[in-house]
Amino acid sequence: MAHFAIVMKSLGIKKLYYSISEVAKITDLEQYVLRYWESEFEQLKPAKNRAGNRIYTNRDIKLILYIKKLLRDERYTIEGAKQVLKSYTPEVDTGEQLELIDAPKSRTKIKDEQLRADVAEAKEFLQEILKKLA
Repeated sequence: MAHFAIVMKSLGIKKLYYSISEVAKITDLEQYVLRYWESEFEQLKPAKNRAGNRIYTNRDIKLILYIKKLLRDERYTIEGAKQVLKSYTPEVDTGEQLELIDAPKSRTKIKDEQLRADVAEAKEFLQEILKKLA
C-alpha cells in the first residue's frame, strides 16, 4: 500500500478520498475520536461509500485538524469550539496531497544483559567510593 501511495504521488495523482484509518494517521487521532467529533460538530459530516464506510475529503481533514487545534492546543471546550466553528469558512481546496504520518516508533526495550552490566558497573563504582570514605 505504501508503494502505491509513493507511485501516486510521484505521478502527481491526487487522492480524493481517505478512509478513517488513513485520516487517523494523518491527523494523529484515534478513530473513535473522529467518530465522536462527527456527533459533536455538525460541520464534520464525511460522506459514506456504498459499503457504509466513511470517506473523508481534504476539506474534511483540514476541518478535523482545525478542531484538533482548538481543542488540544488552544484548550477550548467542545461547546467553545462549536461557537468558533460557527464562523469557520473552509479554505478553497488547493489541490495539495496530504501525507500519512508515521505512527510513533515504540521505544526499544533495554536488553537484560545490558541493564545488568550497567547496574553491576554502578554497584562497583559505589563500593569503591564507600571504601574511600571508610
